[in-house]
Amino acid sequence: MALVMGVDSSTQSCKVVVTDAASGAVVREGRAAHPDGTEVDPAAWWDALREAIVAAGGMDDVDAWSIGGQQHGMVALDAEGRVIRDALLWNDTRSADAAEALIDEFGADSLAERTGLVPVASFTITKLRWLRDAEPENAARVAAVALPHDWLTWRLRGFGPAGESARGPVLEEIVTDRSDASGTGYWSPEAWAPGVDGYDRDLFVWALGHDAVLPRVLGPAEWVTDADGRRVAPGAGDNAGAALGVGAATGDVVVSIGTSGTVFAVSAARTVDPSGTVAGFADADGGFLPIVVTLNAA
Repeated sequence: MALVMGVDSSTQSCKVVVTDAASGAVVREGRAAHPDGTEVDPAAWWDALREAIVAAGGMDDVDAWSIGGQQHGMVALDAEGRVIRDALLWNDTRSADAAEALIDEFGADSLAERTGLVPVASFTITKLRWLRDAEPENAARVAAVALPHDWLTWRLRGFGPAGESARGPVLEEIVTDRSDASGTGYWSPEAWAPGVDGYDRDLFVWALGHDAVLPRVLGPAEWVTDADGRRVAPGAGDNAGAALGVGAATGDVVVSIGTSGTVFAVSAARTVDPSGTVAGFADADGGFLPIVVTLNAA
C-alpha cells in the first residue's frame, strides 16, 4: 500500500492526513494549533507541522507528500535562509495604504491586466511595499520571499538556515504552485509556462526596492524531492485546494465560510476585473479560479 501525506497549514492550525494513494482512505491523521494574530513567527508553523506529523504517526512509511495552506502571507528571508521578521498574514491590514499607493502609481486597469489582481491589503505585494516604507533596514536584507506553504515545503524538504537543516540555505530550491503565486500581485497566470516563471519583476522590484529570489512555480503535474527521495507535489493555496478537493469542474461555483469568506468558480479562462471585485487567481489543476473574498466571515 502506497501512502501519501497531505498537509493543510491554515490560519488557525496545521492538519496532517495520511491516506492510501489507491483508495483515498484515511489511514491516520494529526493536528496542532497555530498562534492567534495577524503577524506570526513562521517558526510556530514549523513547530506545529512537526507536531502534527508526529501525531499522525510520522513519515517513515510515506511515499509522497504535499503542503497547502493560507495564501498571501509574507515570509521574508535573508541570504542565510533566516526569517527576517514575523510574517504578515493575509488578514493583516496595515498595508492598506501601500495598496492604494500601488494603484495610484500603476493604475487599476494596468495591474489587473498584468497580474489578474487589483492590490488590496491582503496581497503579498502590498506587504512588501509596506516593509520597504516602514522597515527599510529589514527590506534591504531580503534575499528571498516565500509564501507560508512555500516556506514549509522548503523546510520539510530539508532546507533552511545553516546549522538548522540538513541541506542548507539553498534559496533557489524554494518552490510554489500556480494558485499561490497568483495571489502575490506580482505574478501573471497568463505569462507562466514550463520554464517561464511568470513573475512581473518590475512590479516586485518597485514594491520591495530591489530584486530577490522568488519561488520556482511548478505545474500541477510537476514534483521535486525531499532529503529522503520522496516525491513532493507543489501544493496549493487553500481555496484552490478546496476546489480540487470537492471536485469542482469548469463552471461550478463554491462558497466557503471560515476565517475568511470566499465565493469562487473554476474557469478555463483567466479573469481581468479592474474594479478589483473579482480576483483572477489560478487554480490547482491548470485552469483558473476567479474569486470574491471578504476578510471576516465565521
